[in-house]
Amino acid sequence: MSNAQATTGQDVVDVLTADHHEVEAIFVELEARQGTAEHRRRLVDVLIAELVRHAVAEEMYVYPTARRALPDGDQIVEHEIAEHAAAERTLKELEPLDPSEARFEPLLSHLTKSIRHHLKEEEAELFPRLRAAVAREELVELADRMQAAKRHLPTRPHPGTPDHPPANRLLNPGAGLVDRIRDALSGRPTTMAELHGEQD
Repeated sequence: MSNAQATTGQDVVDVLTADHHEVEAIFVELEARQGTAEHRRRLVDVLIAELVRHAVAEEMYVYPTARRALPDGDQIVEHEIAEHAAAERTLKELEPLDPSEARFEPLLSHLTKSIRHHLKEEEAELFPRLRAAVAREELVELADRMQAAKRHLPTRPHPGTPDHPPANRLLNPGAGLVDRIRDALSGRPTTMAELHGEQD
C-alpha cells in the first residue's frame, strides 16, 4: 500500500496481495495489544487509511476490469462492493474511538474478522480468475495506474460516497485532498513508514 512499492514487473494481483500482507501485519500487531494506547490509536489510523485507499483503488481500477473480463463479473463485484461498504461503516465507527472506550476492541475484532474473510475470498477466487482472464500486460498496467492513483485517494472512510464509476472517479480525488489536509493538520499517520518515522 505504500507508495514505495515498486510495480516494475508486478501485476495488480501482486500489488493487492502485498496490500493484504501489510493489513494482516497491522492486525497481528493490534491483536498483540502491546504498546501504549496512543500507539494503538495511531496504528488504527494507519489501518483505516490503508484499508480505505485499498478499497477505493480496487473499486476504481480492478472491479471494472473484473466486470468486463469475467462472465459473472457483475455478481462478483457487487458482492465485493457490499463487503467494502460494510467494512467502511465499521471503519467510520472505529475512527473516533480511543482504545480505552468499551466499543473499541469489539469493533476492531469485528473489523479484523470481516476483512480477513474478504481478503481470503479475493485471494482464493477473484485474483486467480483475473490472472486467467486478463492479459498480463493489462494487469501490469493496472498495477501502475492504481499505485499512481493511491497518492491522491481518500485516507478516511466516506460511507456516503459513490463506489461505482464514473462518480467514484470524479469524487474520490477531492475527498482524498480533503483527507490529506486533515491528516497533515492533525499529524495523523496514514502509512507504516509515517508511523515508524514518528518513533525514531
